[in-house]
Amino acid sequence: MKNPSALAASVLDEPLIAESDVSTRGRVTLSILQYGASTANELAERLQLTPAAIRRHLLVLIEQGQLSSRDKRVYGPRGRGRPSKVFELTDLGRSQFYQAYDELAIQALDYLKQVAGPEAVKRFADLVTGEVESHFGAIRSGCSSAAQALVEALTLEGFVASLQPVASGVQLCQYHCPVAHVAAEFPQLCEAETQVFARLLDSHVQRLATIAHGDGVCTTHIPRAVEAENKEGKVGR
Repeated sequence: MKNPSALAASVLDEPLIAESDVSTRGRVTLSILQYGASTANELAERLQLTPAAIRRHLLVLIEQGQLSSRDKRVYGPRGRGRPSKVFELTDLGRSQFYQAYDELAIQALDYLKQVAGPEAVKRFADLVTGEVESHFGAIRSGCSSAAQALVEALTLEGFVASLQPVASGVQLCQYHCPVAHVAAEFPQLCEAETQVFARLLDSHVQRLATIAHGDGVCTTHIPRAVEAENKEGKVGR
């Protein structure tokens, strides 16, 4: 008879290679991509699975290097007990969602830089971010604020964005960047995007983190004054 540890290993090996488990782990990573860092209970509720089943998949994804965990950030007074753990995508996990042709895009921009100079790359970056600006203009009137319109415009372009409150205003979070690999080589894309944010919100904004530079989420700080004016309809019209 197998010893207990060997028996446990054989039991665990079967579900790891089962197609249904592979599919479920894909749903787990997609949910984290769409909603950002999540607890096991939040994932279980979204995917209609038990927390125990979710934790088993989370352990596998961590072992595979697709997820990492950290303590959940708490805004305001913290209750008793240890903070919940949240799980977020690593670079490896995020790479499963990257658009094809990244390498081709990098080669094309390299060529553009060689034959037309750095300014041509900047103009191209401005052209790319113009899509977000176009979406913003189309949906602004139906949104409660310019910041919310920007979130929806970014999400339409595949950036999976949301707003998170902080003491000094809000943070614009982008949980996915479809051009992250390209932006890592050509930071002009991130710079152009930040300039568009400032222009659409009519305010100085501060880029705090980017996926292209190895952070888990692209984060941009929007000062509180902008949000207050937006609610009165004075900005972003």
